[in-house]
Amino acid sequence: MHRLFFTLFTCLLASCASIHNSRIETLSGEAMGTTWTVKFVRTTHSPDLHELQNGIQEQLDAVDSQMSTWKPDSDLSRFNNAASGSWQILPPELFSVLEKSLALARDTQGAYDPTVGPLVNLWGFGPGPKKRITPNADNLAATRKRIGWQKIELNSAAKSARQLGGVWLDLSSIAPGFAVDQISRYLESTGIENFLIEHGGELRAHGHRPGNEAWRVGIELPDSDDNLAMIIVLDNQASGSSGDYRKFYELDGKRYSHHIDPRTGAPVTHALASVTVIADDCITADSSAAALSILGPDDGYTYATTHDIAALFLIRTDDGFKRIMTPRFEKSLRLPVE
Repeated sequence: MHRLFFTLFTCLLASCASIHNSRIETLSGEAMGTTWTVKFVRTTHSPDLHELQNGIQEQLDAVDSQMSTWKPDSDLSRFNNAASGSWQILPPELFSVLEKSLALARDTQGAYDPTVGPLVNLWGFGPGPKKRITPNADNLAATRKRIGWQKIELNSAAKSARQLGGVWLDLSSIAPGFAVDQISRYLESTGIENFLIEHGGELRAHGHRPGNEAWRVGIELPDSDDNLAMIIVLDNQASGSSGDYRKFYELDGKRYSHHIDPRTGAPVTHALASVTVIADDCITADSSAAALSILGPDDGYTYATTHDIAALFLIRTDDGFKRIMTPRFEKSLRLPVE
């Protein structure tokens, strides 16, 4: 996941606000190891800002308490540490996220796999001390035996999953998107209809800015802190992003990305720097971007076009970044905002 900056054009906002007698309010905080920001159009019926701040934080903290691999007392950690062969009842939210992640694993033939956690840890990108060594062949082979989405058995009626022993789930490529959707549902429940949510680079927009202006966000250019690759419109949509340039390390002249391919057991080596996906909800955008990042520029593009995914690929070349858009992404850029 890389940071997808959201850019609000303040001069236009000021003009619109003065005309339509409404204004943008901004709330922000920290959760799940990153930051969040919510911008919304305040009306006379909007709840108190303090109430909203607390309500948003509660949504994020609830997701974190269920799906964090960094919290030893989370529901996910409880499952990861459960006895071999035991069935673990999961909160409905965690169960639904796990269900969706397994469906994506099946569809991508294991390129996306929530059981990748042991490999993430082995390569030094998970909780605990940051190791900067290349795993030896024996450790890698032993760890790979613990990987496989087929190892997870679900009981939908009981909202439970069976721990076969040694399975260690990692939902960090889908839980942030779900958290954004939870915030969206919460805001709508309070009567707020026009907002833009950003959490760790994942975004979701609803309604419009003052003056019926669309919510516009900027896609960050990899390896740059302040340059944008593109500005897009989110028309009641979400966007998710995944890149290799925020979390990586170099060892003996070789670059190791945090994107671990479950099928090989090693960090990806292709030239794809980042992927941005536009979808109807953030859980789909977030997880799809992660899957495409593993699949790479060729297989990822094929998968995205076959499944009609709106995706932008930024690929490293000797001459800079090559930009490739799926037909659905190109079409989304031309959609009029009502």
